[in-house]
Amino acid sequence: MPEIHFQIQWPNGQQETCYSPSLIVKKYFQPGETYTVNDFLQRSQESLKIASDRVQAKYGFPCGRALGQLQKIETAAQQFLDLPDGEVTVLAFEE
Repeated sequence: MPEIHFQIQWPNGQQETCYSPSLIVKKYFQPGETYTVNDFLQRSQESLKIASDRVQAKYGFPCGRALGQLQKIETAAQQFLDLPDGEVTVLAFEE
């Protein structure tokens, strides 16, 4: 499976490199686009769950790394959910 990393910037300016075992995230995010924290969180949950499911379909077990990345995103997003103007920017994809 082709894996991909995507660079994001949280509302506080902190940048992070995220991982997906599948290119599905390209259907959910566009480089240079900004998403509300809630929207980014929802898109991350959907895309990384699909990515993990694809690994399970191919190898017989879910992708722990994708699920771990999702947990990390969910934890980080919690601090920004109450910000009315909180946005996450997808900076780039790295295949």
